[in-house]
Amino acid sequence: MPELPEVETIARALKPELVGKTILSADLCWARTLAAPSPIQFKKLIAGQKIVDVSRRAKYLVILLETYSFLIHLRMSGDLVVRAGKIKPEKHDRLLLYFSDQNYLAFNDTRKFGRVWLTNQPQKILDKLGPEPLEKEFTAQWLFQHLHARKRYLKPLLLDQTFVAGLGNIYTDECLHLAQLHPQAASNNITQKQAGTLHRAIRSVLKEGIRRNGASIDWVYRGGDYQNYFRVYDREGSPCSVCGTTIIKFSVGQRGTHICPNCQCLR
Repeated sequence: MPELPEVETIARALKPELVGKTILSADLCWARTLAAPSPIQFKKLIAGQKIVDVSRRAKYLVILLETYSFLIHLRMSGDLVVRAGKIKPEKHDRLLLYFSDQNYLAFNDTRKFGRVWLTNQPQKILDKLGPEPLEKEFTAQWLFQHLHARKRYLKPLLLDQTFVAGLGNIYTDECLHLAQLHPQAASNNITQKQAGTLHRAIRSVLKEGIRRNGASIDWVYRGGDYQNYFRVYDREGSPCSVCGTTIIKFSVGQRGTHICPNCQCLR
């Protein structure tokens, strides 16, 4: 599943290609891709809209139109690509937006889990999310206080999008290894020093992920190479780059989890 760095990379790539374009019409190839409104309303409302901006909130792509927001959640296998020339929808295209310059935006989604929304009240969806981990509001002190306000395993809490936005399985494993914290550590037992270390690790890993255009693994995302620099994720049986101990994989909250048992002791 694409996480914050992958979605940020896609948003940055799409912005210069989409801003200023006018949407002539839409073709919904898989009705369930559309979460809201109805297909008839969607096609009616989006026609004639000019794209003003493209950005990201958590794992959502936000395409700002003149009077609406077009939200896209890629889920497991979603991808967005601008195609030129003669229109030839591909097998797994679920939604197509046609532009006045003869190009079109295709939402391609092999597993059909991705969803889109056209709304004039995006806050009803986005305000439920936690803070952006790369924004100034996400401080070490905020993290410490909110870890202690809950009593949960550390990894499932970090994966909770209402706690902090954008982290998924890959980057949570990477952050916890860099911070030398066990994924099953109790959040309310994390010290202020550990919270500061975790805060720095989250920012460092996400920034590096963005710098490398995300990771190309487990889905159809194109072009990222962060998978070549993983510390623990998908490296079970390999030596830890810090201490040489063999990396192991087990389940935490029904999610495959990778750790170095030496660097990330459960104390």
